[in-house]
Amino acid sequence: MKEIPDRLTIGELSARSGMAASALRYYEELGLISSTRTAGGQRRYARATLRRVAFVRAAQQVGLSLDEAREAMARLPADRAPNAREWSRVARRWESRVEERIAELQRLKERLGGCVGCGCLSLQKCRLYNPGDQAAERGPGARHLIEDVPLSS
Repeated sequence: MKEIPDRLTIGELSARSGMAASALRYYEELGLISSTRTAGGQRRYARATLRRVAFVRAAQQVGLSLDEAREAMARLPADRAPNAREWSRVARRWESRVEERIAELQRLKERLGGCVGCGCLSLQKCRLYNPGDQAAERGPGARHLIEDVPLSS
């Protein structure tokens, strides 16, 4: 197995994390990761940055925004990988969010299967029909698919 150096170039971090260099620069701009600069101005990332990038990707997969990921990472050490106790504290905060996401996805699965599969094309009953953009009053996203409250006719 090839040894990973203590400091990584952006190319090495990109290759190792699977993230595009442009995404890593964006993460740095948002304060999700940080680097030091060489005398020539090149970025160098601590090896622990690999975990921080993985953390951000995991946060996004469970539906957290980049702001929420940054907030969660503020509770973790910036200069090293978190230990089990530090990680456990953050993970507990995610549990309810993960449960909410699972429930949303389950509702979406049930409703999409029924709606697309039924073929009713009824403008009075269809959960996808949104006359006058009524669902916008409930907020962004596919409100009538992910919420239990049907649109009023």
